[in-house]
Amino acid sequence: MKQYILTERAHLMCPNMHFGIKAKIAAGYDEGKFHDALRALASAHPFLKSNVAREAKSGKLYYCQHQEIKIPVFEKDNASRWQDDYSDMTRYGWDAFKKCLLKLIVYPDRESFEVIFIAHHLLGDGRSILNLVCEFANCYLSGKTPTLAEESPILSIDELPKGSQLSSVNKLIIGYANRKWKHEGHTVSYEDYRKFETEFIADNPVSYLEEVWEPRKTEEVLRKCHEHGVSLNDYLVAEMMRKEKTNRVVAAVDIRRHLSRYKVGALGNYASATAIEVSNKSEDIWNIARSVSERLKKNISNPGKLMMILACYLYMEPELIDAAAISAIGRFNSSAGKFIGSAILGYKKRNGYSVTNLGNVDNPNIVEAMFIPPASPANVKTMGVLSVNHRLKKCTAHYQ
Repeated sequence: MKQYILTERAHLMCPNMHFGIKAKIAAGYDEGKFHDALRALASAHPFLKSNVAREAKSGKLYYCQHQEIKIPVFEKDNASRWQDDYSDMTRYGWDAFKKCLLKLIVYPDRESFEVIFIAHHLLGDGRSILNLVCEFANCYLSGKTPTLAEESPILSIDELPKGSQLSSVNKLIIGYANRKWKHEGHTVSYEDYRKFETEFIADNPVSYLEEVWEPRKTEEVLRKCHEHGVSLNDYLVAEMMRKEKTNRVVAAVDIRRHLSRYKVGALGNYASATAIEVSNKSEDIWNIARSVSERLKKNISNPGKLMMILACYLYMEPELIDAAAISAIGRFNSSAGKFIGSAILGYKKRNGYSVTNLGNVDNPNIVEAMFIPPASPANVKTMGVLSVNHRLKKCTAHYQ
């Protein structure tokens, strides 16, 4: 059965929709074992042998498997220069119709080696790729075969929890944009998008700021979070609010447990995002964190708010989604595309802040790891957080 691209389509024609997991593996580099582990991953996850294709008659997009596709691996010699290497891998965008949706950079060493898994967002979300890295490490060090996991992307709003339907007002707004798009009678070609993508990346360089919390600091912050009745995620959102002097931060939320067809370990995008907006202007970060906690709990408990952006994608004309970024921040002339890109997705103002916290992983085969978040064109800063064995790393993507 074909796996069609619906909610993931928002990542197809939007620049910088790639991200990475940079990990230090707790063993020396062996080229043969490295590629054996990659082959095992590809056997367990069909999307690693796929790119994007279009049905001739319907025009629908789907994940097309090709047995000859190989995951490209680039060997480098200086892990301290990872930012330059990472940027070089994506300097000219990513042709999802022709290229594998995953690429790797490896830094060989005798005692332990580093590797960066760079994924197109069409391949999965942060937790999907983190699971890939863990499976790779376990296979490389102990020979554990990755578990076969059938991918099952979201195909219908009926798969979302009850209450996820758009409100009457939002249906009217999306319906208006759909009708306007059809009336305009044109589409964005992938070739035109690729030109725009290359220009945007060249004109909008991205830098990455790193911060490390050793286990002792992580444990101390967690202890204080417990005392104040908030989560580490609440604290991280509050920290960004105070540091950036903003009262609105978008937080990524894992929605796997809410989806009826999700298979454990499957690749794909099983995340949503919710805007946390608070009026608390206190200088005390714990006061802000409590306000964040309250708002986040309300949003997560409300399927209409938690699933709203996914529901919007499922109601929108697919080609209208394609036109959003290039109309709002490019030169494509579509009023409907500009409306969606500006009013719904924030590409015109480009003043957003976002946090994605992948949590903690305990894995003896990984020394440390860092989540390199996607640099959404809608954001000023996007922070990714990942802990391995309670050593926490932050990586913040920001436009220069």
